[in-house]
Amino acid sequence: MEKELKRLIRILKAEYALMWVLTVLLAALYECDILPQGLFAGDAQMEYIMQVTSILLTICLIPLSLRLFNQSLTRYVSLLPLPEALKSYRRWSEIRIALLLVLALIDLSAYYWTMNTTGLLCAGMTVIASLFCIPSKQRLLNELQLSDISKQQ
Repeated sequence: MEKELKRLIRILKAEYALMWVLTVLLAALYECDILPQGLFAGDAQMEYIMQVTSILLTICLIPLSLRLFNQSLTRYVSLLPLPEALKSYRRWSEIRIALLLVLALIDLSAYYWTMNTTGLLCAGMTVIASLFCIPSKQRLLNELQLSDISKQQ
């Protein structure tokens, strides 16, 4: 069991790191002028659409990603046998990380396309929300209520 837990934590940490790498890579591509900046700067209607989309997605997806994961743990994952619980935990963690990654990429793109700081603020909130998702062994044990089992071994 210990080997499976270490493997799962290693995979989740790699996926979490990949989320950060992709976010920083996108920002670097825009900053190095590899991807175009200011596509919609000056177009008031498109700027408004991009800003509203960015804000609404941020308002919806951050709580959804954090709360959905918690709800799935309390109602579903913690009731499963351990092998299935680990698979389900991994799947829900990946969904949460994917939601935050997509949101960060959309928000950064909205910022660079409109050159308005609204997208940057939303991306910043997404990055801060991702700090609540850092995978660790202790978090896994607590969320799956395995801390009693690990103390017995």
